[in-house]
Amino acid sequence: MRRNLHRLAYAVLASATLTIAAAPAHAVDSVKFMIGANPGGGFDQTGRSLGAAMVAAGVAKSASYDNKGGAGGTIGLTQFVNTDKGNPNALVVTGAVMVGAIETNKPPVTLKNATPIARLFADTMVITVPASSPIKSMKDLVAQLKANPGSVSWGGGSKGSIDHILAGLIAKEGGVDPKKINYVPFQGGGEASASILGGHVTAGIAGVSEFLPFIKSGKMRALAVTSKDRTADIPTLKEQGINVEIYNWRGVYGAPGISDAQRKALIDAVVKATESPVWKETLAKNDWTPFLLTGDEFARFVDSESARLGSTLRELGVAK
Repeated sequence: MRRNLHRLAYAVLASATLTIAAAPAHAVDSVKFMIGANPGGGFDQTGRSLGAAMVAAGVAKSASYDNKGGAGGTIGLTQFVNTDKGNPNALVVTGAVMVGAIETNKPPVTLKNATPIARLFADTMVITVPASSPIKSMKDLVAQLKANPGSVSWGGGSKGSIDHILAGLIAKEGGVDPKKINYVPFQGGGEASASILGGHVTAGIAGVSEFLPFIKSGKMRALAVTSKDRTADIPTLKEQGINVEIYNWRGVYGAPGISDAQRKALIDAVVKATESPVWKETLAKNDWTPFLLTGDEFARFVDSESARLGSTLRELGVAK
């Protein structure tokens, strides 16, 4: 009888052990996002959307966010690298804006100091004006730019950002010296939107997702998108005779000093999140195009982007 009880107890213990082992484990406990921009912009949207998708996909228990705007995200990047070394649950949002800012400002801390995890999506850019603006089309905007380059103020992301590059390329296409453009940088999409809506700048540049609510409400007039085809039925630059096609992209890096196994766990968690219905709904809502690339391949892409954007910025007289 005692032997049977021992056998039963062992069987129950073994069954419980198997049940515990089979229980789903979170890849990370509480994922911590560093967002190198003030609330309301593309970096902010990216970090919070990915965090929500990771929680919804069951790869993270919870997500927290720290906004630290300035210098195209490099201030936040520096804090991230210095304070989260070895933290396997930390991510920093990056993108073409940060790559351009690094090429422009040459900060001591760059993406080389962090761990590449994943490129997430591409974002079409849009040029807008306040609804009350007398400028009705890109033709009107370029005409004013040619007549007096300084009279057209462009509101967008930080100096050297993809927004800044776009303004320079439009000027160049219009036969205007890009070095003469009047570019007004902002630390976040919320500040840029407020400046455009208030009529403090002539035109605004951002990802479509950032300005789309204002376009749909009639507070902003969309002049053009930078994609090959129309987005949200907004005419492209090319169909208006301006031979410019350019995209923003965003992704995430992990902290320095994490192990290969921790890096793989983060990559797997992010990929799993991008497969979730929550993430797919976010892409559709914001007109974001899936652009997934992970690990070392992502690192090589960033290296090529640094060279490409750096060359353009030097041509525009923004970077040395």
